[in-house]
Amino acid sequence: MTRSTADIEDKLPHLFEPHTMLPVQFFTGLARRNARNGEKRLMIAILEDAVAVYCKHRDPTTSKARRLFRDTQRWLQSDDKQWIFSFERICEALDLDPQWIRRGLRMRRASVRAARAAAAERPIVTEFEQQAPQAVA
Repeated sequence: MTRSTADIEDKLPHLFEPHTMLPVQFFTGLARRNARNGEKRLMIAILEDAVAVYCKHRDPTTSKARRLFRDTQRWLQSDDKQWIFSFERICEALDLDPQWIRRGLRMRRASVRAARAAAAERPIVTEFEQQAPQAVA
């Protein structure tokens, strides 16, 4: 046997041995993956809350609601990328286009205003007027 054939025969059994992984190695990787998922879930929750506040408090009546709406609006419009939970960074982490979200929120706000304006122009008919019989001339 030549030297190269002997080397191959010595290494051949090692090719078929299973790769061993310690439980610590497995669970550390799993914990990292779950942590990333937890961070993304938190980012999604923050974004969902901001959109809900922005849509719910369209015309805030109390000072608390006005402050909450103003803070949310500032957060949504901010271009800050320094803070990990800024709107831009959350969109980046979730692979979302921040301009698309902003445009959609503006369009929704405009459609709600238009619907309110149209409702204000319609005559208000009371339930009593609807049930009253028409006078015959």
